[in-house]
Amino acid sequence: MRRGIAATALVASLALAATACGGDTTDESGAKGGKSGGELAGTVTWWDTSTVGSEDKVFKALAEGFEKEHPKVKVNYVNVPFADAQNKFKNAASSGSGAPDVIRSEVAWTLDFASLGYLAPLDGTAALDKQDDYLKQAAASTRYDGKTFGVPQVIDSVGVFYNKKLLKEAGVEVPKTLDELTEAAKAIKSKTGKAALYLRGDDAYWFLSFLYGEGGDMINTKDKSVTIDDKPAVDAFKAVKELVDSKVAVTDATNGWDNMQKAIKDGEVAMAINGPWAVTDTLAGDAFKDKANFGVAPVPAGSKTAGSPQGGHNYAVYAGSKNLDASYEFVKYMSSAKVQAEVTEKLSLLPTRSSVYGDPKVAENEIVQFFKPVVETAVERPWVPEGGSLFAPLQTQYTKVLTGQATPEQAAKSTGDSYRKLLPKDYK
Repeated sequence: MRRGIAATALVASLALAATACGGDTTDESGAKGGKSGGELAGTVTWWDTSTVGSEDKVFKALAEGFEKEHPKVKVNYVNVPFADAQNKFKNAASSGSGAPDVIRSEVAWTLDFASLGYLAPLDGTAALDKQDDYLKQAAASTRYDGKTFGVPQVIDSVGVFYNKKLLKEAGVEVPKTLDELTEAAKAIKSKTGKAALYLRGDDAYWFLSFLYGEGGDMINTKDKSVTIDDKPAVDAFKAVKELVDSKVAVTDATNGWDNMQKAIKDGEVAMAINGPWAVTDTLAGDAFKDKANFGVAPVPAGSKTAGSPQGGHNYAVYAGSKNLDASYEFVKYMSSAKVQAEVTEKLSLLPTRSSVYGDPKVAENEIVQFFKPVVETAVERPWVPEGGSLFAPLQTQYTKVLTGQATPEQAAKSTGDSYRKLLPKDYK
């Protein structure tokens, strides 16, 4: 549901009022934050939404590195589950209580938060250090209404993770198209007894590669039209349904992440669609004790092309932060070339700075070597404030199609109807 103009204006004015309170000092006397005698001081609360058990440990340690450089600053690290973070931040920011100084914002959330007045503009602040070094496609999701509200942290897309041993036993190559996937599945099942693909059914992000593969998209921002109910989207729904009905793919309606990861890590499926954020966790599975057994390939092409969505995360600063100076410096540190290179080395996540790709350790990373060209050709999602909200109705209908509760035509029409209610009235 879209917010009314009056409500949006009220939220913006509250956020601006809160911003005016920022910049206080925190020192041994117990003030609130900012600078003590020209030196950064106080507390910076950071909401990190990375994966618990793998990514979170690395990011927490990096935040501690900032504390070493600024001894009077305490980073209050909080890991917030990704699925809860968007609404949790909105609730805290709208109430003026409990919001962090800095949030790791999914790319689609940034414009949403900015449009509501919840984020501080970063232009002219320390946070935007060496701005020209950022990849253009990574920076695209950070700008709203002529201002910059985020700093790119990581950029990503999706590919197919595959078990080399299972494919070899089946005598098949990595499929390049959905037709090849269907044929390979027969051999995989007969030779290994395993399913070919785990298709996550509870998250519409996993549907986008099929949508793009049929030449479709969710909306067209240039002519302000809804395209999710056009023929390409119907064809994409048909494609995923056929994969499940023919048992080429196994799927789920709930708890998709855990089910998918267990299946690929235990060697119960030959392939799964995933991104660089899942590499560390996947390699911890029994099927990949020998890391050489792990492979990555492009998502099989649909009838029109091969396409994967552009994803990633930004650092964003809360407009009502009481410690803006330290928050800007924290973002500068965490998005620096040095820190990005360390993140890539430890987690195989893709940097957002062009210069980092010249670092030998980054350039030699096999995961980066694969995903960098994928990201460079990835399809940009609609950079509109409502971009994140477009996933909820699509996810509902995607799951209904996979579970036989809706036809592809019904799902496309229902999603389109929902989009026209979510988007501004000039969308047709």
